[in-house]
Amino acid sequence: MREITAKEVENKLNEGLTLNIIDVREVDEVASGKIPGAMNIRLGLLEFRMHELDKAKEYIIVCRSGGRSARASQFLEYHGYNIINMTGGMMSWEGKVE
Repeated sequence: MREITAKEVENKLNEGLTLNIIDVREVDEVASGKIPGAMNIRLGLLEFRMHELDKAKEYIIVCRSGGRSARASQFLEYHGYNIINMTGGMMSWEGKVE
């Protein structure tokens, strides 16, 4: 599984790059703040909503601390998606939130 740090994601966003970020936390967790532009698909619904994703795109998967996003990343990789897990999750995020 490929991995990226929260700081690397923040730097890419600050450079103006467009990233496809999926936040797999629960709705109430996301309400406290998410990475700008991130799409929320909670882990429990990922299997049912993965058809919304494009296998030609690269996705960065985020959760609170990195555990759920690692599971989501493994699941999506198994199904042929191009995935990078953000290590440390939102606990490591120091950038802007929306």
